[in-house]
Amino acid sequence: MMFQGLFTLRKPVTPTTSRIIVIFGIFVLVFIWDAVVRFHIISDGLLPSPFAVLGSFQELHERDALVRNTAYSVKLNVIGYLLAIAVSVPLGFVIGLFPIFREMFRTPLEALRFLPMTALTGVFIAWFGIFDNMKIQFLAASITVYLLPVVVQRIQEVSEVYVQTVRTLSASRWPIITKVFIPAVFSKVFDDIRVLVAISWTYIIVAEGVNSSSGGIGSMTYIAARQSRIDKVFAILLVIILVGYVQDKIFMYLDKIFFPYKYEGNEDEE
Repeated sequence: MMFQGLFTLRKPVTPTTSRIIVIFGIFVLVFIWDAVVRFHIISDGLLPSPFAVLGSFQELHERDALVRNTAYSVKLNVIGYLLAIAVSVPLGFVIGLFPIFREMFRTPLEALRFLPMTALTGVFIAWFGIFDNMKIQFLAASITVYLLPVVVQRIQEVSEVYVQTVRTLSASRWPIITKVFIPAVFSKVFDDIRVLVAISWTYIIVAEGVNSSSGGIGSMTYIAARQSRIDKVFAILLVIILVGYVQDKIFMYLDKIFFPYKYEGNEDEE
């Protein structure tokens, strides 16, 4: 039967069964959400009903230019992300591959992950102003503090066996980098980049709160909150979740194109 073995530990399920369970889970969550508000367990001033949230989308679209502001935030997200990758990956390879740089920057890299970027918004305003460039630079820096140490770590994780195997073929330094380190590191770093998409949206909201007149989905959130339109706030959060989900699926699609060997064992399940 379709639902047989659902309580078996780590038993894989068919795609059809998975979709049915996902849809059912969404209905359960919406039902619980509505019941909590309907029976006044939480005031609707603090938690709007799901129907109030859905109803606010029309106003967001017609009066608040939801589509335009979402597109603006996605643009900032993509540009900031590409800038962070352009900085983190080459720099991470230099630091990770060469002992002199690895030892020189080991301690700063370890400390970098604990840097509270939200506390540095004032610094970025002083450096870059309050417009798009500041937001892009802030987002890129916020992603870099996570991505750069990860790239260095992934280089250290490459098995020495592969390096020695290529060396036995009389390969010089550059072939070792291109044939061993780049393929091995990129296949893992791509997963790390995909995970960091979720974090990047947190910093988008922070950056867009600096100058709400420029627009963006983050500024919409601040304005709606100041107006006590909690239904709009939740609706905007749903949009961010949807955009993040679509981005995640795009990354998964690209991952399958660039690194198909990672999915060879899952072909039968799909």
